[in-house]
Amino acid sequence: MKNLLLVLALLATGSVLSAQISIGIRIGPPPPPRVVRVLPPSPGSDFLWVEGYWYPVGNHYKWHDGYWSRAPYSGAHWIAPHHDGDRFFEGYWEGDRGRIAHDHHWDRDRDRDYREHDRDRDRH
Repeated sequence: MKNLLLVLALLATGSVLSAQISIGIRIGPPPPPRVVRVLPPSPGSDFLWVEGYWYPVGNHYKWHDGYWSRAPYSGAHWIAPHHDGDRFFEGYWEGDRGRIAHDHHWDRDRDRDYREHDRDRDRH
């Protein structure tokens, strides 16, 4: 009987030690989007307007202003970031060549993203 209790105690201890601990922070849905009444002028006919959006940073949301961007390939369309009430989904480009994540650093380096403040840079 003592051996059976010892074996059961060891099994219970082993399963507790191998249990995983997961800590998540839920910040809920983002605030309502900001409204842009007048779009800045388009830098060219191949640019598409990407509406501003809230995105999670740590335990809060940060606003990303709208901007002009070129699609990664002809026929691609922008799927805006959104929150479904439980999780946040990042925006991406989608079309007949597949889904492409929007990477601001990559896009900016390849002259695909254009913001209003870039206009001053372009004048110099």
